[in-house]
Amino acid sequence: MSQIQAPYDMPFTRVELILMALKDAQLQVLIAKRAEEPHKGKWAIPGGVLRIDLDRSLEDAVQRVAIERLGTHVPNPKQVGTVGGPDRDSKRAKWALSVVYRSTVNPADLNLAAGKRIERLQWTDLAQLSVERNFAFDHRALILHAAEQLRQEVSELKFPAGLIPHEFTLGELQTLAEHVLGRRLDKSSFRRRIAERDLLRTVEGSMRTGANRPAQLFQFK
Repeated sequence: MSQIQAPYDMPFTRVELILMALKDAQLQVLIAKRAEEPHKGKWAIPGGVLRIDLDRSLEDAVQRVAIERLGTHVPNPKQVGTVGGPDRDSKRAKWALSVVYRSTVNPADLNLAAGKRIERLQWTDLAQLSVERNFAFDHRALILHAAEQLRQEVSELKFPAGLIPHEFTLGELQTLAEHVLGRRLDKSSFRRRIAERDLLRTVEGSMRTGANRPAQLFQFK
């Protein structure tokens, strides 16, 4: 029985991982220095080829690539979008397709280690990417798009898992939102919107103490 031949070429298909975190009062992204060509020595987002022999789903591919490239699973990956075209990875393929995921994390919870084809991992401020030119492929644009998605969600009071601690005061929540958005928020308006959405529940008997008067702790419902 003869083997069925595909009537057309298939795209070179990858998954890309954008990890973002609040570090040092800044929204930061994890970038990787490429150890091999193409674009050896340039910064990129971690990623890898979709393997139909190993990956039963895109989510499986995300976690396999995370283990191979970062040495750890990533929590709560969310698809940012899909990009493709003949010029994205022209040195390796006639047509390249990437399914892009993002994950908001607490860096202290991850035991990161540079893996396959990665020379070094580094957290960097999103603001720095606006002027950074030493990026491989279209990865700088992918990061900025994912960050804009995240900022839009936070502006709508949709806080993704991993971005906010399990317990927090209203003041801490506002400060974290301001760090993501890169701008100050009106305290009265922010708290009114939080109350109108009925997003939080009090942690009974738990207060944050310090130099100022004690503040009630909350959790998301």
